[in-house]
Amino acid sequence: IEQLAGALWSDYNSHDPGITILEMLAYAITDLGARVEMPMEDLLTPGEVGAQEIREQFFTALQILPSHPVTEADYRKLFIDIKGVKNCWLLPYNKTVYVDHKNNRLSYGSTHFNEIDASLKSEFQLQGLYSVILDLDDINRDIFPDDMEVSQEKERIFDQVRARYHAHRNLCEDLVDISEVGIHPIAVCVQVELAPEADEERVHARVLRAIDNYFSPSLRFYSMSEMVQKGYTTDQIIDGPVLEHGFLDPVELKNAGLRTEVRLSDIMQLIMNIEGVKVIRDISIDDGNKPGDGSSPWVICVEKGKKPVRCSNSAYSYYKGVLPVNVNRKKVQDYLEEMDALEKEAREEARLDREPLIPEGEYRNTGETTTIQNDFPDTYGIGQNGLPPHTDPARKARARQLKGYLLFFDQILASYFAHLEQVKEVLSVSKEKRQTYFTSAVKDIKGFSELVNNYPENSDEELTEGLFAGLDRRVERNNQVLDHLIARFAERFNDYAFLMKHLYGSRSDEMVLRTKEAFLADYDRTGQKRGSAFNYFEQPEENLWNSGNVSGVEKRIARLMGIKDERRRNLSEGPVELYGFDDSDGRPVFRWRIRNEEGKIRLTATENYPSTRLAEEELAKSVLKVIETKRETIEEVFRNSDVVDETIAGNLQVQLSEKGRYSFNVINREADPNSTKWVIARHYIYYGSKETLKKAMLEFVDFITYRFSEEGMLLVEHILLRPDVTKDTVPLQQFMPICSNEPGDCQPVDPYSFRVTVVLPGWTYRFSNSDFREYMENRIREELPAHVLARICWVGYPENWPTTNENDMVQFEGAFREFLFSKTKLGQEQDEEKLIRLNEKISRLNNIYPHGRLLDCDDEEEDLKGRIVLGRTNIGNF
Repeated sequence: IEQLAGALWSDYNSHDPGITILEMLAYAITDLGARVEMPMEDLLTPGEVGAQEIREQFFTALQILPSHPVTEADYRKLFIDIKGVKNCWLLPYNKTVYVDHKNNRLSYGSTHFNEIDASLKSEFQLQGLYSVILDLDDINRDIFPDDMEVSQEKERIFDQVRARYHAHRNLCEDLVDISEVGIHPIAVCVQVELAPEADEERVHARVLRAIDNYFSPSLRFYSMSEMVQKGYTTDQIIDGPVLEHGFLDPVELKNAGLRTEVRLSDIMQLIMNIEGVKVIRDISIDDGNKPGDGSSPWVICVEKGKKPVRCSNSAYSYYKGVLPVNVNRKKVQDYLEEMDALEKEAREEARLDREPLIPEGEYRNTGETTTIQNDFPDTYGIGQNGLPPHTDPARKARARQLKGYLLFFDQILASYFAHLEQVKEVLSVSKEKRQTYFTSAVKDIKGFSELVNNYPENSDEELTEGLFAGLDRRVERNNQVLDHLIARFAERFNDYAFLMKHLYGSRSDEMVLRTKEAFLADYDRTGQKRGSAFNYFEQPEENLWNSGNVSGVEKRIARLMGIKDERRRNLSEGPVELYGFDDSDGRPVFRWRIRNEEGKIRLTATENYPSTRLAEEELAKSVLKVIETKRETIEEVFRNSDVVDETIAGNLQVQLSEKGRYSFNVINREADPNSTKWVIARHYIYYGSKETLKKAMLEFVDFITYRFSEEGMLLVEHILLRPDVTKDTVPLQQFMPICSNEPGDCQPVDPYSFRVTVVLPGWTYRFSNSDFREYMENRIREELPAHVLARICWVGYPENWPTTNENDMVQFEGAFREFLFSKTKLGQEQDEEKLIRLNEKISRLNNIYPHGRLLDCDDEEEDLKGRIVLGRTNIGNF
């Protein structure tokens, strides 16, 4: 203080009022600091009934850490989690496709192209197809006594595996075959001497279980606490798909592959490790597929794709000293059932302990505060005791001045404490509050009403609005908070926000904010499924079209790009209708109108356009003007002014009819109000009161800003278009067309493996912008798995738009929809007619590009905007 204010402040003793005030403020700040340092779980614990719990404020470990299956190990975990599956293996399904480069043909049959020169032929293997081999648990014959029931139970398990695979299928991959692992019989003959106190039945049961687990390992499920004790971290434990029965040890899973050989020394070691075994007198193993060859091998090679099992020729003898011991088979079976029961109990315990515990905090009411004035010595006269009644007016006035001066600090401190109380809401991933500034009323000041006017003591919300309304850049601050939260997941929206600013101007901040909120709220799902495909197998038609059953990458791209509706649907049947007719002079002209979700017209063009291009431009301008109109502007106009004819709220203008009913128009405020360019669209619905008009205007702005969308995408996985791979030959016309002049062309000749076609509507406002197209194409390629190659097409026009050409979008949608309806029922087979039609429509998709004209180099005043410069203008990517 002496250094900063020594020229004016000379008394630094404790009785000085300045020192006292600093001490009180320092104490209050110390209190604030102590609350900030409270345990995080206490700061996040809500105090209100019904408020968000900690697990609702943030993603839990089981929400954010898992992923859909990606690797073979992931799929093995997924299938072993099914009751009845002991172990399983995922193997590539090999299918060769032969190529005729001369005639650009494909075939499954090697003899189809015998007449073609060998230099013009090649072949490739289809990638991404798999077979699953299952090792099933022993079927309980008490429940399924005959072979028919056993076969039905196995088929039921196969169906479960198939359904689970398709619910977690990877993009551009598919399952062809499921089978039960074959067996390779092995005879084990052993003579064991037991310790005198050993229980021979228990030892025999353990010997059988040890040999069986060696031949075909059983995988045990562990609880979260058990995995932690094994030394795994949380992110290592919750890796891959979420399982119902606990967690599998990745090392044990890796070691539980199909055994390729059986070693006698391994079996000896297993038996010697069993409690009660004293010595192995004799032991041998024999190949059950080669019985009686007289050999006693140390190693038996197991046939590829099969598992070794104990055969009926196995023999076990036990001794105690020189006396042989008889083994009671019933007791052995009881011990085996006891082991099974213990494993079942451990599995149940693992199922119940699958998630790290979230710390339970104690609500500390961190926002509660009171004035610092009551802590001052009574001599100041500003506490609850006040001044004596006989005090002169001048002294009372000075006391009130000091109270008013300190009230400034009280309010600032109250705001800090209120922010600390609300931090759990501000940083919540499921943000329910858009508010970013908070405060609370200062309490416990004697004579408070003498210091302030119009101070809402009983409404913190009203007080916050009054103090911060002019300061709260709510959209900007919310964007900053969301940028912070999104950055924690290594995501970014900077380029998107910059591009939206270019397209929509100042109104883009609110739109980008909505995109970020939707992206963050759905991040657990889009993150888990980012590489997954949609489920096409045995689905009802409503789950295949007009459905959210789409691939994970489509959902993720939709969230990243602010596409409001990612459903697979008819993109050509959007809310915009462009219709043509002949005007009074007989010339063809065009108009547009927008309908809402119920099909009711909500906005209509005001003039006729000689071309569809001009109609498209005016439509985009009208939508942009509505988006630029803020809800707050409309509410403020209705709150602070008398709404009459031609009252303007943003880019909307009220219209009053001769009968006294209200409607509104969309206006271009950059145009001359007396020109025909002032009103650019009309809302031809009338309302009887200002209140209903206000409600309609707000609903209309919300509809255009947040729900109106012509955007979407359709993604086709080429691997699903393959002809039936279980057949040796199929008609050549079922294959996709290729273009290859000779073997070794740099273009991939395989049109199926890890290839997708992404179809987007090329006529919408954003999608017709070349900068946005470039950005989105890059985003699509970034978000697709690195091994997947995309063909991106900006296609066609809406169904009801007049055009002289065949509507590619309408044709493609119909072919794709009918193909899916047939594919879901056929498995590996294909409906030839629908497959050929879809192949044809995909191969004939045409990109559409924005209209432009060549730059006139001789015109010095020519504007570059929208012009094409030869050799310099990029119209798209091939």
